[in-house]
Formats: sequence, structure tokens, C-alpha cells
Amino acid sequence: MRLILPLLLAATAVPALAEPAPPLPAVQPVAFTERTLANGLRVYAIRDAATPNVAIQVWYDVGGRDDPRGRSGFAHLFEHLMFKATRNLRPEQFDRLTEDVGGYNNASTGDDYTNYFEVVPANHLQRLLFAEADRMASLVVSPADFASERDVVKEEFRQSVLARPYGKLDSLYLPALAYQHHPYARGVIGSIANLDSATIDDVRAFHATYYRPDNAILVVAGNFDPAELDRWVDRYFAPIKRPDRPIPRVTADEPVRTKPVTVTVHEPNTPLPAIALSYPLPPDRAPDMPALMVLQAILARGESSRLHESLVYRDGLAQAVDASLDTRAGPGKLDIIAIAAGGKDPDALDRALRAQIAAVRAAPVTPAELAEAKTEILTDALKAMETTEGRARVIAASVLVDGDPRATERQLAAVRAVTAADVQRVARTWLADDRVATIRYLPAAEGAKPDAGIPVAATVETRPLEAPRDIAVVTPATDADRAPLPPLGPVVAGHVPT
Repeated sequence: MRLILPLLLAATAVPALAEPAPPLPAVQPVAFTERTLANGLRVYAIRDAATPNVAIQVWYDVGGRDDPRGRSGFAHLFEHLMFKATRNLRPEQFDRLTEDVGGYNNASTGDDYTNYFEVVPANHLQRLLFAEADRMASLVVSPADFASERDVVKEEFRQSVLARPYGKLDSLYLPALAYQHHPYARGVIGSIANLDSATIDDVRAFHATYYRPDNAILVVAGNFDPAELDRWVDRYFAPIKRPDRPIPRVTADEPVRTKPVTVTVHEPNTPLPAIALSYPLPPDRAPDMPALMVLQAILARGESSRLHESLVYRDGLAQAVDASLDTRAGPGKLDIIAIAAGGKDPDALDRALRAQIAAVRAAPVTPAELAEAKTEILTDALKAMETTEGRARVIAASVLVDGDPRATERQLAAVRAVTAADVQRVARTWLADDRVATIRYLPAAEGAKPDAGIPVAATVETRPLEAPRDIAVVTPATDADRAPLPPLGPVVAGHVPT
């Protein structure tokens, strides 16, 4: 009937009635408590008695934007060093405390933050709080660990940027072209030259400057006793001293681009030509962001999106196309990258991309597109918040990126209210032709030297690394002096509904 009914309606000239759109998924607020210790550490607790596990996350308000002058990639390097020894923990002991009991741990570095997270059975919570506090207060930075982890990060750069096709495009060139003043231009991955020039004294100064309780948030989510959690947090984190010096902050702004920019680069290890369009966006907390989220979904989320449907399926100009909404605490960007299909002209691909952008500016999107985009966004949010780790991540990111633990929930509520007129308005505002930066990423000729690429502009504002005075150099405790791990609690059983 679903195939025959439209034909019958057309034959009898009966006006078709549009099916009502299904109701949008509802995103429930996360229930949490919050408090701030005297040393400035902000603590968020999300209790969930249905799980037998607990997630512990410590997020520091430091990221790639804070890399000192001549030390790009420093925040990322430091993420690696945080898994080495502390005064009371041996190297790699975080793996033993998590993986050996069926849990896991990891970390990531962004432009605006560095986060460390673990998921373990709930009766291991006290041990992980002890461990996180120990590496905040007493990280051991030895010459051997510094040298080995710097080599690890350099190899990661070679594999993920230099060896990967199109690796330079999104990791190095798009940030460098998009930002002429803000340190977001350097990219989190940094450079081998900057890593080579770093010293162990630089690393110790960076830790003393940014890894402090008043520059961090602790989020605990899962099955725990709230009163017990408070006692443990007070025992392990409250004694960490708050330095009496200010935290250096990036204050650079990025004027909105007013003239289009196009750069062509030829790179080896480039199987097919690619076209990248980058548009400047406001910070994540801006009122236009919900409509921009819907716009990105309509353009490039899934195989039924406009760019995929037109460039890949219909016209066969691209073998892949994507658009990423790169939102941040500061100015963001929308990057659209299309890789040409074999034998297709990159100029034709470029024109087709711009035609699709012009179309979304010229006419409102359809009700079906609007409903699908909202459903996709809200469904992904629901999936992300199904686990204790996901809920903790949402709260932490909202605090550090937007300054409000409820920011993500408010943003998702605003997504539900976005109209077709809103989508057209933000497309006209932020995706204007005079704001686009274009990179034509083309294969290098056989045997030819690669182009110089796209360097970070000399006008990008950075700060020198100013070492605090009297930095304490921590050494591992002897076996006699090492604080013992806290005891394990009783096994916690979740209450999963049938």
C-alpha cells in the first residue's frame, strides 16, 4: 500500500495529506550535585544506582590554545606524561588499577581542555580518587619518561598526520588557514620541531602553571554513596594547595573573515584531489549554534544528506564528503571536505559544493529535512548520555566549554525549537561567500617536492612559558614511605530493570 497509494492519489487528483512528523526524542536533564572545595576544585556527582560501575573524570582547563610560544603540542605531550609515575604510584599503574579489574582508562586533549577518565567497578572508586589526586598534586617528571613520551608523541604525529592520506589537511592546514590571530591556528598535535625544542624544565613549569585544583573539575558518575564520596574527595583532594599566582589565559580574538581566501597545496600520498571549505563560526555558547547544528546535519549527516545525495549519488563527483561543526569555547568553524571521485575534475567538485551552500541560503529547507536533522541530533545525544561515562562527559564539557553544566541540555532544547527560517538565516549569516577559506588539496607530481604547505600566521597571538618560582621536583617515594592504596569496598550490585 505504501507504494501504490501515492499513484492512486495522483491519478484521481486527490490532494495528498502529509504524514505527521513523529515526535522528537526527549532528552531528560541529568540529575547531579555540585560543590566547590576551598582550594577551588569543582566537584560534580551523578548518582546512578542501576549500574555496578562508576566513572571518574578529571578535566583541566588547559588545551592546545594554551601551548606556550614555540611549544605547540605541549598540552598533548603532557597528557602522555600524566600516565607515568607519581610520588605514590608506579609508572603505568593506572592501567593496573583499571584494566586489571575489568575497567578502562584513557585521556584526550582538545583545544580547550585536557581530560582523564576511568570506568571501574564501583567498589574501586576510593582507589581511583586517591590516584587522580596523587597525579594532580605529585606527578613525577623524570628525564627518562620525558624523553620516551616525547618520542611517542612524535611518532604519533608521523603516523596520524604525515603518513595518513589527507592528514595534514584537517590536522594542520585547516586550523592554520582559519585562524590568523587565535592560537587555535596551531592545532593540538603541534609540530616535531616544537617538541624537539622542549626541555624537562618546560614540562615541569607547564604542570605547575595549569595542573592545579582551581583549574580542574572532578566528575563522578555511577553507583556510590554520596556521603562517602564527599568524605573521600575531602580526604584526597582538599589538602592539595591552591597556588597564589594567577592562571595565564588566552585573550586573543579572531575577527570574522570578510574576504574569501583560496590556497592550493600539492602533497604526496594524496590518492585523489580534495576540496575543503572552511567558514568561521561563533563560540559554542552562541544563540545561533542550535540552528547551525541542524544546518550541518542537513548538509552532511548520513547518506540522505544534501551533500552526499547530490555530490556522491546523483552527480558522482565525490567519493566522500563530510562537514564537521568544530565548536569551541572561542571562535569555531564549519569545515566541509570533499574528496573527488576517480577521474573527476576538482574544479567541478568545487563548483558543486558552492552550489549546495548557495541553495541552502536561497530557500528554506523542507519540513522533512528539518525533522530528520533534529531527530538525528537528539538521538545521538540520548545515546551519548545512556552511560555513566557519557553523562559525566556531557556535564564536564558543558562546564569547561560553555561555563554552565546545563549548557548542553539548553542547547538540545533549543534544537527542538529551530525552524526552517532559522536554518536559512544562519546559512546566510555564517556561510556567506565572502567568509569562506578554500583549500585545494592536490596530489604532488611524481618525484616532485611537496609544497611549503600552509604555515601558521606570524600574527597568531601566543604567550611565552613563564616558569613559576620554586617549582617542586617530585621524586618517587621509597617503599617504606609510599602511601598504600586505599582498601577495596564491598562489591556493589547494580539494579538493572528486567
